[in-house]
Amino acid sequence: MYMLYDSPSYIVVQFDVPVAPSAGDTAHAARSDVDPPALQRDGFEIVDKVSRKEIFIEGALAQTFQEGVEALIEQGPDVDDLDAFIAQYANLGHQPVVMH
Repeated sequence: MYMLYDSPSYIVVQFDVPVAPSAGDTAHAARSDVDPPALQRDGFEIVDKVSRKEIFIEGALAQTFQEGVEALIEQGPDVDDLDAFIAQYANLGHQPVVMH
């Protein structure tokens, strides 16, 4: 878990979570000479501090988010530019942030 961004409006955290192979993956590996690919469940958690909602994105959506952030960073954005980009994804979030 890596905190990538923290502004007055948003927090973005990157997760790199290895996933243990299932029994089916292990059986397949035993029948072949090739090891199964390592499984990952990577993604980003975006927390909207103002609306107190969060979303976890993974897969193709997370890849698109990462590519967009990298392209934006090359342009030398300010906080408002980054927040505007992140808002496009944060607006998808409906899960309320709950403190324990």
